[in-house]
Amino acid sequence: MTATPQDIQSRDNPLVKELRALAQDNTAYRQRGRVWLDGDHLCRALLARGQRPSIAVFSASGWPRADAELVAAAPRVVRLPDAVMASVSGLESPPAMGFVADLPDVAGLLPDAPTVVLDRLQDAGNVGSVLRSAAAFGFTQVAALKGTAALWSPKVLRAGMGAHFALRLVEGLVPEALSSLSVPLLVTSSHQGDWLHQATLPWPCAWVMGHEGQGVGEALMARASRFVRIAQPGGEESLNVAAAAAICLHASAAGRFNGACD
Repeated sequence: MTATPQDIQSRDNPLVKELRALAQDNTAYRQRGRVWLDGDHLCRALLARGQRPSIAVFSASGWPRADAELVAAAPRVVRLPDAVMASVSGLESPPAMGFVADLPDVAGLLPDAPTVVLDRLQDAGNVGSVLRSAAAFGFTQVAALKGTAALWSPKVLRAGMGAHFALRLVEGLVPEALSSLSVPLLVTSSHQGDWLHQATLPWPCAWVMGHEGQGVGEALMARASRFVRIAQPGGEESLNVAAAAAICLHASAAGRFNGACD
């Protein structure tokens, strides 16, 4: 049953203020326990994973052509004037709709889950890209250490393109928290360890991806079960961390399909 839409006209309405904070403040989700999903791609990605929003929001001009599935997805439906919708979105071209979704209730790390560890990654685009690769290649958990870009921030959400809804995301961790993982930690390195293209990789495992400039910190280096490096015959000094993650995570996935993983 589709909810009757509620029309809100004022920019100063409490819900509109909350939407604006969620859409434009990187860490507002931590206090409010929910996130804003800008545009139908993220909204459809949420639904594709069997999850439902608490509120569906549509612009006045977008409402007449709104998709019935998106309209019926939430128990509360809100319509905003185009100017008010534009004041909510952090995008130059505001979308015609969005969802408010409750954050999943996640308590701690799962010890044996295939995991990607983010060690102080700063760039939201890199973080979102790593999440996309993690979801694509069969990893189910992401452990973000303190200093990593906020995982549910608007920019990371957009860069993740829906990967968030396929992953268990745990953030704000200290290195010691990784002791709860029972899977081996594989640390990428530019100067030591096994060549990735020659390695037999364990599964499940936890790949550690380090800070864009400093690499993996000493605390995680000391916890590594194994070091792995990527061959770069072109001679570049290093790879972008998101590119390195995609290569490493794909190698794990390929090893599983080929029966090469331990």
